[in-house]
Amino acid sequence: MISLSLTASLEKRYNKTPYLGKARMQIETLKRLIRISSELGIVDSKKYLGFELALQEMSKMSTNWLNSLNKEIP
Repeated sequence: MISLSLTASLEKRYNKTPYLGKARMQIETLKRLIRISSELGIVDSKKYLGFELALQEMSKMSTNWLNSLNKEIP
């Protein structure tokens, strides 16, 4: 996820979208895995909330980045 975001930041505008899409997919997958871990009692509620807040923020940031790219493309 970090390497995909870093790669996207270094690419030309028209090449960023695939990397950001893959990063978003990894973030969403991680959110599901953390939720399942919490439901199974592997991760306690306090840690789950911390992970979830961080992942939600990462998801918002990547979504906004993609949206800004899509708006700028003629």
